[in-house]
Amino acid sequence: MSIDLDRLRHCLLAAPPDGEAVIEDGAGSGALTAAAVLFPIVLRDNGYTVLLTQRTAHLRDHAGQVSFPGGRVEETDATPLDTALRETEEEIGLTRNHVEVLGYLPEYRTGTGFRVVPVVGVVTPPFDLRPDPFEVAEVFEVPLSFLLDQSNHQRHSVHLRGALRHYFAMPYGDYFIWGATAGMIRSLTERLVVS
Repeated sequence: MSIDLDRLRHCLLAAPPDGEAVIEDGAGSGALTAAAVLFPIVLRDNGYTVLLTQRTAHLRDHAGQVSFPGGRVEETDATPLDTALRETEEEIGLTRNHVEVLGYLPEYRTGTGFRVVPVVGVVTPPFDLRPDPFEVAEVFEVPLSFLLDQSNHQRHSVHLRGALRHYFAMPYGDYFIWGATAGMIRSLTERLVVS
């Protein structure tokens, strides 16, 4: 799927979602922890890419998984955008002056107890990254065209907490992009298809 920034901006929400949500298989109806992530699209000359992180293996939540930079909302965060930009700077050292916000995706509710606001932004090189070695094992980029190509979206299932759960995955080389990260990519793909 080829994409231009105007088309991308057009399919996104202009403000943080108010009630619109994608609910992951297995997400409960109880209280969820508020979080936000940055969906960073890097404007490379040879094609747009998406910047992702591989989380370190010892973390309490989503250890070893591929994820967008982001995390829990803190009291000092006025908006989901503040959370996403603060967490991005803390995790990978990408400062907010390198990010141009395009819009938001619907809230993503996870089976692990989070309600995540994805903030979609573009990042223009050059930029320097300083990954936090406690949280981030690796930072890498995947072509946006690969991630938006539905032929790369695989359906998987796993028995978890006594129930069969279904999820999307987008294997790319040695990386297994799945769960909430793949679900948010799928959310963007579906919005682009109907726009």
